[in-house]
Amino acid sequence: MLLKEAQPNTRRPPDRLLSDAGDVTIMGIRIANRSSAEAVELMTGVLSERQKGAALVFLVNAHTLNLTSHVTDYARVIQSARWVFGDGTGVRWAARMRGVRMRANLVGTDLVPRLMEATAGAGYRYFLLGGEEELIRAASETATERFSGWTLVGHHHGFFADDEATLVEAINAAAPDMLLVGMGNPLQEMFLWRNRDALRVPLCIGVGGIFHHWAGDLTRAPSWVRAWGMEWVQLLLQQPAKWRRYVLGNPAFLARAIRSISRDLEGAAALRQEIHADG
Repeated sequence: MLLKEAQPNTRRPPDRLLSDAGDVTIMGIRIANRSSAEAVELMTGVLSERQKGAALVFLVNAHTLNLTSHVTDYARVIQSARWVFGDGTGVRWAARMRGVRMRANLVGTDLVPRLMEATAGAGYRYFLLGGEEELIRAASETATERFSGWTLVGHHHGFFADDEATLVEAINAAAPDMLLVGMGNPLQEMFLWRNRDALRVPLCIGVGGIFHHWAGDLTRAPSWVRAWGMEWVQLLLQQPAKWRRYVLGNPAFLARAIRSISRDLEGAAALRQEIHADG
């Protein structure tokens, strides 16, 4: 006999019931719940090891998670990362629906600079990939000036099509410790996933629109706007062509996040049991 699935409780849980759990599952994607300092420490550990394999780091927001519902294999690609961090108000709201308080909003435009500033002077090298030729050149100039404690060993636009293998070879030849890929979702994650075995770069991060900020095409919202979780409004005003992502995408994400609560909680419980059994 089939039992009718219980309707999820979508009310905001009181603060005393929220957990600072080490991870949260949203729409089937396990997201590491870390503070900014903890995330920087994890990535610094990868850099210091200077391993030859590529550790992938993906930053997911409402738009990213929406794409996992209809882009073939994208959910599997996202879950292949060493760490998936949460970026944006939508992720925080969805986490609260699952009884989890996110420790930080790990938006790439803040997290990557914090990592580079925390590790300045350690002799690390980096490579920038993505955007149009003029944009990535401008972004590289800003990065070189701003992060003088790192060495920029190369940059390349994001339009390489049939020359992907050649590009990977060029990146490896430059011997960076970190590769920042800003080609937007899902292209940047797909690129890193396809080439995860070929790239000899310790740390590879999908950084979204960070190059637009470094090139001066986008400006950050005031701190009080960010504190209220409304930075997407600032981005919408600067990129009106992406209105569907926010005006239609945000409500669609909340609906999907609500529908997946029961499945996510069951999956998280099963994972905890598996980890406990292995331990």
